[in-house]
Amino acid sequence: MKRVLFSIALLGGCAGVGEDSYRERAEAALKAGFAGGDPKILARVERQDEVQRLCSEHRDAPPAAIAASIRSGQRAGLRYPASGRLMGDWRAGKKIAEDAGGLRYGDPAGKPAGGNCYACHQVEEREIAYGTLGPSLLAYGKKRSGKNRSGAGVDAAVRETYERLYNPQAFTACSAMPRFGHNGVLTPEQIAHLVALLLDPASPVNR
Repeated sequence: MKRVLFSIALLGGCAGVGEDSYRERAEAALKAGFAGGDPKILARVERQDEVQRLCSEHRDAPPAAIAASIRSGQRAGLRYPASGRLMGDWRAGKKIAEDAGGLRYGDPAGKPAGGNCYACHQVEEREIAYGTLGPSLLAYGKKRSGKNRSGAGVDAAVRETYERLYNPQAFTACSAMPRFGHNGVLTPEQIAHLVALLLDPASPVNR
């Protein structure tokens, strides 16, 4: 009996060593796969920030107190364009929304990232291929013409739209929408152009 137990313990120890070895080899293979690419991409894959950790821990449904803490912490990190203008050119915003480049392995270094908005949203009536993970954005500006949902004026609607694009978790903890500004995917100026795409009456979103 003692021999059997000793054998089981020995095998268990070997299995443990094997698991560690496989883990190390898997991590090495992961890093090798990103060799020559943007090191920021590998860093994002390897390590969660505190908000991501909390959202993973609570399966994107954190308790009210933690959700409130996430929102307030993320609001503290909001940043705005140096010009102070939160609404840019909708034509530039259209190009950013259609651009799927950025943060992908093999993307040219230094090329500005796009928003890839069509991956999750319907943006224009004429589009026949778009994602449905997020709500349709058709008539986004028309629905907020004169007032936003809280009853505040147009300027408040512009600010809210900008801030939601910059960091949606400042409003909804564990939102599935990317934190474009917070994570440096888009610049504040690019986000202002997207605000114009959503709110400008001349934009195809609102025709």
